[in-house]
Amino acid sequence: MKLGFRLKHYFYNAFRELFVHHHGSLAFRAKLYALVIAANEKANVENFIIVKKHGLEIYKEDKDRANLLLLSTKEMVQKIKENNGLGIDALIQSIQQDLKAAPRYAKKIDIEALSEFLTLTYDEDSLAYQKNILEFLQKLKDETLNKNQK
Repeated sequence: MKLGFRLKHYFYNAFRELFVHHHGSLAFRAKLYALVIAANEKANVENFIIVKKHGLEIYKEDKDRANLLLLSTKEMVQKIKENNGLGIDALIQSIQQDLKAAPRYAKKIDIEALSEFLTLTYDEDSLAYQKNILEFLQKLKDETLNKNQK
């Protein structure tokens, strides 16, 4: 990534909520990606390549926004790995709170896209954990969307 983008990202980090259009939506997606990636103890750079690819698809080739999604996801995964104030359970709770506050975010849970990370997991325990997380997210999505339709 270019130095200019890194500086802009550093600036945006400090004032993310003010300067990033639809920051909540981007942060929610980053949480979803981070949750699935962090469940694989041996996550590697290929996981983040997938995030970048999905970001470019979601944001219609807006490279800056895709990079913000990538960097936000990396930050969350790093916090989880370093046990730095964020754990998988806390992240799940945060996702649930986000959905209660903004049920429309349930439409952003793309299980098919998140399943792509399973192809990069070779440890059977991590793979089972990721599958359980995807099942949980699907159930959470279905419950939220069904609750909204009533």
